[in-house]
Amino acid sequence: MKKRNLLQRAIIIGIVTVVGFYIVIGPHGRRPHLNDLKWSGIKANLENNIHLGLDLKGGSHLVMRVKTEEYLKRLTEDNAIAAQNTAKEAGFEVKEAHAETSSGSYRVFLQATDPSKVKDIRDAVEKKVDLGDRAGWSFSTSGDVISWSLTGAQQVALAQQATEQAFKIIDSRINAVGVAEPTLQYHGGQNSHEILLQMPGIQDPEHVKQLLAGQSHLELVHVISPANPAPYQTYSTKEEAMASLNSGGKTPANRRVLRDTERADVTTTPDANANAPKPQKWVVVESPAIIDGIDLRSAQAISERAGGDKYQITFSLKKNGADKFGAWTGANINEYMGVVLNDEVKSIAFIKSQIFDQGEITGNFTKEQGEDLALTLRSGALPAPIEYSEERTVGPSLGQDSIRSGVRASLLGLTLVVLFMLVYYRGSGINAIVALLLNMVLMLAGLIVFGATLTLPGIAGIILTIGMAVDSNVLIFERIREEMRSGKTIPSAIEQGFAHAFVTIIDTHVTTIVSSLFLYAFGVGPIRGFAVTLVLGLLVNLFSAVYVSRTIFMWLLSRRGRRVESLSI
Repeated sequence: MKKRNLLQRAIIIGIVTVVGFYIVIGPHGRRPHLNDLKWSGIKANLENNIHLGLDLKGGSHLVMRVKTEEYLKRLTEDNAIAAQNTAKEAGFEVKEAHAETSSGSYRVFLQATDPSKVKDIRDAVEKKVDLGDRAGWSFSTSGDVISWSLTGAQQVALAQQATEQAFKIIDSRINAVGVAEPTLQYHGGQNSHEILLQMPGIQDPEHVKQLLAGQSHLELVHVISPANPAPYQTYSTKEEAMASLNSGGKTPANRRVLRDTERADVTTTPDANANAPKPQKWVVVESPAIIDGIDLRSAQAISERAGGDKYQITFSLKKNGADKFGAWTGANINEYMGVVLNDEVKSIAFIKSQIFDQGEITGNFTKEQGEDLALTLRSGALPAPIEYSEERTVGPSLGQDSIRSGVRASLLGLTLVVLFMLVYYRGSGINAIVALLLNMVLMLAGLIVFGATLTLPGIAGIILTIGMAVDSNVLIFERIREEMRSGKTIPSAIEQGFAHAFVTIIDTHVTTIVSSLFLYAFGVGPIRGFAVTLVLGLLVNLFSAVYVSRTIFMWLLSRRGRRVESLSI
């Protein structure tokens, strides 16, 4: 039975070891070749498999703060103008309208000519402008002065919304640069509204800043196509779309040919992947656009019916945009309209009825698709300005120096630990060394599997893990020594040593893992890198220092039989 148990353990350790080595030094995404067994091949695979952080690879580091106060200020001022125009259109005389945006207070004021019309003015304004309770504005009146104040909770919600919009814009633009493994994440506390961007390999932060400073160009356009219920007209190639214009291969001034990048619709095609683009198509649209993104006030994704899985986009327009859009939609019922962002068609829907300041975009969107499109629309309409709180560039030579120093420190620490274990614990020290080497291989494999980025603090975490891995073996070996001194046989001493030391090992590992999880939850980039490597190392250590080490002792005992009179420890 014990031989059977030993065989099972050996098979598990062998499989884990082989898989771990392959993950670390094997090729990913292709079949292995003989060249992968050469040092050059192993080195190349290591570079591809292990993602290095900015401090090791070099690149640009930017911390950006979204100026949410500017976002709220502009929103309040726009609402003040919209409220005044709406009141006048409804036939009410207004002496004055202005916005107050100081000291964290955002208020809209209207002064009515006739104080008795205050309630009617409020009803007319809130019907057209997002100034009601639902929009997070509290109403008050004093004589002939009407005011709406943005609540604190809504300020927080809108500021967070502005940060998310900026995050999405930045994400789309850095992906366009083609940077390998960029890091984009929220930075600081919840109310800091900061975004951290790290771009390994990019040495020119000014180029990055120019890219991020560009504007998202949003348009609502008329799609040239037969009207609904016929499907909208698409073309397989740009040349085919151009040919449909019958203009001798030139695009007329009143037409544009754009790529249709609308995502697959999983509601009508259940097997479709929501993130997979449809086959490449092209559409012809009318120029100029019906309205620009600057005319858009807000956009939200809502369910078409309660509890349903189909979503649509509701949007509202500023007055100038509403006038233009109302005139166009009234004359183009059942015509197709496209949502264009940066010269790519993101969505196409038909006009059900005349739309003025509010409307809907239908397209059988999933919840995720609807929310993404609504966020994209808001981003184009109300981009929040950003300022750079921190900026630095790490050169590749400095990163290489860090790698060399980190590897040198790891090897020196490993060598000293190996010498100590061999001198102090003699033969049993070999047991600890095998477990330690396996620990390091599996820890690197874990970093690769989870897609973690190795940073300089991460290397520090690896070095610390080496010490903690040896500490586990020291606990076990000292316990075995104590059991042997008390007169127990060697097999019994080994069994009792592992049994009693295991509780202590679990206790120390769990407390350290909990501490590391707090570091990860509340820390930022480098601190998180340290926490990730430490947690992975500790989890792997429970396997290597306990399971593998005990298996080696079981193998030694099985070779010598139950009558073992000495143990090199």
